[in-house]
Amino acid sequence: MRVVLSGGGTGGHIYPALAVASQCAEEIPGSEFLYIGGKRGLESSLVPKQGIPFEAIDITGFRRKLSFDNVKTILRFLKGVQTSKKLLRAFKPDVVIGTGGYVCGPVVYAAAKLGIPSIIHEQNAIPGLTNRFLSKYVSTVAVSFEGSGSAFPSARHVVYTGNPRATTVCAADKRKGFETLGLPESSSIVLVVGGSRGAKAINEAMVQMAPLLKQSEHLQFVYVTGDSYYASTVEAIKAKTGDLPANLQVLPYVHNMPEVLACTSLIVNRAGASFLAEITALGIPAILIPSPNVTNNHQEKNARTLENSGAAEVILEPELTGGSLYASIERVMNDLPRHNAMSTASRALGKPDSAHLVVEELRRLALNGQSRS
Repeated sequence: MRVVLSGGGTGGHIYPALAVASQCAEEIPGSEFLYIGGKRGLESSLVPKQGIPFEAIDITGFRRKLSFDNVKTILRFLKGVQTSKKLLRAFKPDVVIGTGGYVCGPVVYAAAKLGIPSIIHEQNAIPGLTNRFLSKYVSTVAVSFEGSGSAFPSARHVVYTGNPRATTVCAADKRKGFETLGLPESSSIVLVVGGSRGAKAINEAMVQMAPLLKQSEHLQFVYVTGDSYYASTVEAIKAKTGDLPANLQVLPYVHNMPEVLACTSLIVNRAGASFLAEITALGIPAILIPSPNVTNNHQEKNARTLENSGAAEVILEPELTGGSLYASIERVMNDLPRHNAMSTASRALGKPDSAHLVVEELRRLALNGQSRS
């Protein structure tokens, strides 16, 4: 099967696409891939490292306010459609999948206009502008949250697959996670992550919370700051405590996050859809601090989905302090029945076979496309 993948801007759009490619290669040996991404997005560096052929188009997103830049964006979109058509005609894919980000717009739209079976995957509970636009043209819309298909009233076909990234973490070896952190396998680990680039509000709360950690010596805290916040955060914690608490590790980045997640007892993080797919696949209780700086406040909707199912506590950013975060951690980690119930609820939301379900839909669309040709 020949598959074109598109998705970009952030890891939340790229990693699901890579998970689909990996699963497709496993299930359908001999599959060939082409990834079409943006020139400026993270995908331009991540995808080639995975050995997947990569082509770039020049595209930007719309500004929410009236701006002449939107005229330039429309022109880039039209040029991106032309470039995408050339790439698609040359590669001759059986199916095209877009996993989000504005780069998907011209690629998937071009596929639809060429009559190539196409699918978009929506990671969030509230769909983004690009996927709402594309849903009118594609063969299938795949969603990560059960019931969220109602957000696509114009779609021809909607299927609930979950997020393909969930499949990736299920294969992770938690022993390697303990080894990465240099901790014994009996450790209870509270992992705090602000996202791949970090989060200022979470950094500030962690600095405030650091003096309290000596009260929880039975827990090991691992804080991933993001590269840009690492040095200043370490310095700020040392200024408050004299030195880093013995049960706190501060890291700029974790390159093998699936393994570290597999050995985690409680996660504190934003509410990006791909990360939530990972933690529910593993059944990790969560304290979620949704970012307020996202389109349609979709992270809070993502977080409330877990909270309403009993899998997470939610702290909105205006309510976030070192004290409120520490109290929430204590509530979960010092109440074993509550921790176990949250873990069970989290696992019930997970779909470890997500990547397989997406590949099955790709296979179905490709076969249907071949039967019509």
